[in-house]
Amino acid sequence: MKSLENKISGNLLVVATPIGNLDDVSTRVLSALGEADFIACEDTRVTKKILFAFKIPKEMVSFHQHSQLQKVDYIIGRILRGETCALVTDAGTPGISDPGSQLVEAAVKEGVKISPIPGPSALATLLCVAGEYGGKFLFLGFPPHKKRRNKFFEEITQTKYPVIIYESSHRILKALESLAELAPEANLVVGRELTKMFETIYRGTSGEVKEILGKDANNLKGEFAILIKK
Repeated sequence: MKSLENKISGNLLVVATPIGNLDDVSTRVLSALGEADFIACEDTRVTKKILFAFKIPKEMVSFHQHSQLQKVDYIIGRILRGETCALVTDAGTPGISDPGSQLVEAAVKEGVKISPIPGPSALATLLCVAGEYGGKFLFLGFPPHKKRRNKFFEEITQTKYPVIIYESSHRILKALESLAELAPEANLVVGRELTKMFETIYRGTSGEVKEILGKDANNLKGEFAILIKK
């Protein structure tokens, strides 16, 4: 680890971007993106839309879950040479359910100054409309695709706290089926396309929500955030 006395001119900005509605972007976020020397992003195609919308021409470096360790070294190397990197994810706050934490950890080990630029998060967005949940919860991110998927849902039903997970449109029905089998009486709050034009909040048991979603294929489009309340 670098000594705190060592001067490192570059730094890492962890920048939260809108989860759907571009009107949610803050002036501080725009300033951070504009001032950075380059942007490390999960998907350059997604980030490009934000940069284009706000007329911010900036170099982008792809950094996602399949990136090799060399990509981390490359980004940190540029920071150590004095450049400022803005880290963004496809939607929301980096490091919550994406590979951003790997880059942050590497920056910590090198003594790089890290500045959080807060903003939207699907996690907080769902909680604020969830109603009473006891003030405590567990966040488990996306369920595994294959290995340990059954174990994942079993662990959800065994904890005494409400649990929040994310799920894709391709697997939402399977997730609801698992919950219906293991915890049929649990109450769910399901947010679809949060902050976007077709934002919808569903409430009920997993069986009830699954029935509603299954009535129309359009209900299955988008990303889902799910709160499971016992």
